[in-house]
Amino acid sequence: MQYLVNDKRADPKLILPECKSILVLALPYSPIGNAECRMQNAEFQIAAYALGEDYHAIIPPKLKQIVEFIEEQLGYKIPNRYYTDTGAILERELAQRAGLGWIGKNSMLINPKLGSTFILAEILLGVELEPDAPFVADHCGTCSRCIQACPTQCILPNRTLDARRCISYLTIENKNEIPAELRPLLGNWIFGCDVCQIVCPWNRFSFPADSSLAPKIPLPTPDELILSSVEFNLRYKRSPIKRAKRRGYLRNLAVAMGNSGNQNAVPLLEQAAQDDEPLIKEHAQWALKKVGA
Repeated sequence: MQYLVNDKRADPKLILPECKSILVLALPYSPIGNAECRMQNAEFQIAAYALGEDYHAIIPPKLKQIVEFIEEQLGYKIPNRYYTDTGAILERELAQRAGLGWIGKNSMLINPKLGSTFILAEILLGVELEPDAPFVADHCGTCSRCIQACPTQCILPNRTLDARRCISYLTIENKNEIPAELRPLLGNWIFGCDVCQIVCPWNRFSFPADSSLAPKIPLPTPDELILSSVEFNLRYKRSPIKRAKRRGYLRNLAVAMGNSGNQNAVPLLEQAAQDDEPLIKEHAQWALKKVGA
C-alpha cells in the first residue's frame, strides 16, 4: 500500500500549515458477534463496519457540521481539513494522543468503555483548543487472544501486523490474485475480517451502532457469484464493499465457496469459471478443484 508512504503522515502541518489543534472523533458501528451484527449465522462473513452505508459518505458531512459549529462559536472562519480513512494521516496514533484509547496488540485502537468497534475521524483546525490528556495505559496485559486466533497468523508478537497475510488486506486492498497457500485460511470471509475483534474481551463493552452506520445491506448469498457489473454496482452503490469492485468481491466469494466444500456451489462456480474477468475465472477454477468438481 505505497500510497500510505507519505511524509505528510508524520506532520499534519504539511497538510494544513495553519494547524494548531486536531479534534479526533469516533463513530461506533455494529458490535461484533451479536444479533445486531447479523453475520453470526451467515453463510459468508463481511466485516461489521461494512454492513451499513459507506462511512466515507456518512462521516464527512458530520465533520463539516462540527467545523461550522466551532466557527459559529468563535464568530469567524478558521482554516480546517477533515478526514476519515481518506488522507495519509496517523489516525490511531492521534487518537491515542487525544485520549481515546490505546493501540492494542491487534493494531486496533481500543477504548476501555467502547471496545474497538468504531471508525475514527479527524478535524485539523487552525485554532488552539485545550488538549485532552493522552491515553498512556496499555490494558492488553498478557492477553494474546488476537495473536492466537488470527486465521493467517498476520498479527506478530511485537505489535506489528504483516498486511500481506491479513484477510482484510487480501480481500479489499489487494487487487490481484490471493496467494494460493492463503486461500484456505480465509474461510468464509469475503470482505474484511473481524476475528481479532471478536476474540478481544474489551469488545463486550461495544456501544450500539450509530443509526447512520446501522446494518442495511442484504446478507450475501452464493448467487452473487454471477452478478453482472451493473447488478454489483446497484447492489453495493452505497456500501464500502464497492471498494473491492466486482472483480475483487467475486474473487473473494469464489474462494469462500471453495472453502465451504459445498457441492451445491458447483453450478455457480462453473459459470464463474467462464467469466470474462481473468481474476474471477482463476479463483472460481481453484474453488472447483477445492470442492472436488
